[in-house]
This record gives sequence, structure tokens and C-alpha cells, in this order.
Amino acid sequence: MPKFAANLSTQFNEVPFTERFAAAAQAGFDAVEFLFPYDYPAAQLKQLLDENHLKLVLFNTAPGNVAAGEWGVSAIPGREAEARADIDRALEYALALEVPQVHIMAATVPPGADRAAYADTFVRNMHYAAERFAPHGINLLLEALNPVTKPNYLYASQYQTLEMAARIDRPNVFTQLDLFHAQLVDGNLSRLIRENLGRYRHIQIASAPDRHEPDEGEINYPWLFTLLDEVGYDGWIGCEYIPRGNTLDGLGWFAPWAKKR
Repeated sequence: MPKFAANLSTQFNEVPFTERFAAAAQAGFDAVEFLFPYDYPAAQLKQLLDENHLKLVLFNTAPGNVAAGEWGVSAIPGREAEARADIDRALEYALALEVPQVHIMAATVPPGADRAAYADTFVRNMHYAAERFAPHGINLLLEALNPVTKPNYLYASQYQTLEMAARIDRPNVFTQLDLFHAQLVDGNLSRLIRENLGRYRHIQIASAPDRHEPDEGEINYPWLFTLLDEVGYDGWIGCEYIPRGNTLDGLGWFAPWAKKR
């Protein structure tokens, strides 16, 4: 049976961030994910998770200077010290929040920059990250971002992240299969799911092309949820979509799996 995690960065924006934990629990979620924890003390977030009987299943390393167009620094040549400080900080939060996996953000590659140099830098920083996280049993994830949502990101295709994970070649490095991004770039989602089972360790969902609830658009999510059960996927499915309106009003699709509180 699918296991869904509310995304507190995109859902329940009707209330402040610290109130979204309770909102997600009341809506029937057992788990949550979000982009970044760093604006809050880890102890405060842990208390919110515990009070609402929620498990945290994913967050990202810091994004860098978003206003300047950055989206991660781990692939930027010359920024290795900053990238590794971000990795160390993410590890501190991961241990405090008992999260099983962290997404290591790569970087956007400016037009004309040496993409190979960015990839080489990322591999070296991922080796550092893998060695830091491995003793704690925490997995690291790579995520492809489609070029409409995030232009010039280091990788746009699921096949690029699969190749990168193989190049990094560490036992705790996997991919993050966001089906919204995958549909916009790769298509043939059933093939991605079937052929790469075990290489991805987290899934995210949203409608395509508009990134709303998974009950509209060109992706047949009920069919894919059944397929995920058939292939034996036992990880979490993060609801990283932008609600059409009020979050609760759009959760009809989730009703069959919602936990009664």
C-alpha cells in the first residue's frame, strides 16, 4: 500500500510553517517532508514531529543564494568548503530529526560554464557526503529537475541522475524519482519505475503539466500507485505539489489512505 508524506513546503500554506505539522497530522498523514529545516532549531522541529506523531522522511541541503539564481552549491567549482559545510550542517539536522535520507542539491550551471567541471566537483563532494553519512545509515539522494521549472540545473533527466549515481558509486547514494519532473522530460514512467527499482529510494508526485493535486492532468496516478505496489516499492511518496486552492479541499484523492486521527 502506498505511503504518502505531506510536503510542508508546498502544502498547508494556509498556516505558518510551524503549524503545518499539526495540519498534516489532522489530515491523516503519518509522515512529512520539506525543502529546508535551517530556519528553525532542530530541537523545535523534533518537538513538532513528536507532538504530532509524524516521521520526517526527507529534506535538502541548503540552496545557496537563491536570489542570485543558485539552487545548491555542491557542484560549483571553487565552492567546495561551503558545500562541505552545508553537508555537515545537513548531517547535524538529519541526526537530530532522525531522517533516513537527505537530498544533496547539485547546482545550476550558468550558460557557457564548463558543465564537466561542475559534474566533477559534484562527484568529489558526494564522495565526501557519502562518507560522512554512511556511518549513520543515512542515504543520499540525487534529483533531476526539468528545465522549465529549474533552468540549467546540473541534470534534467532521470537517466542523467542514474548515470551520476553510478559514477559516484557509493552504497548509500540513490536517485529521487519525482514523477512530475520525469514526465516533463523523460516520459514512460512505468518503464522508469520497473527498470530502476532499487536505484531510486524516494518518489514525489504532482500533476503534469501544472504541478497540482495528482487527480488531474496527463499522469494516471492511481495506475502508477498500483504499479508501485506490484513492483514492491516500499519507500515513501512525497506530495510535492502546489494545491489548486485550500490544501484540505484538494485531498479527496488521498482519502483512501488517510489515517483517522
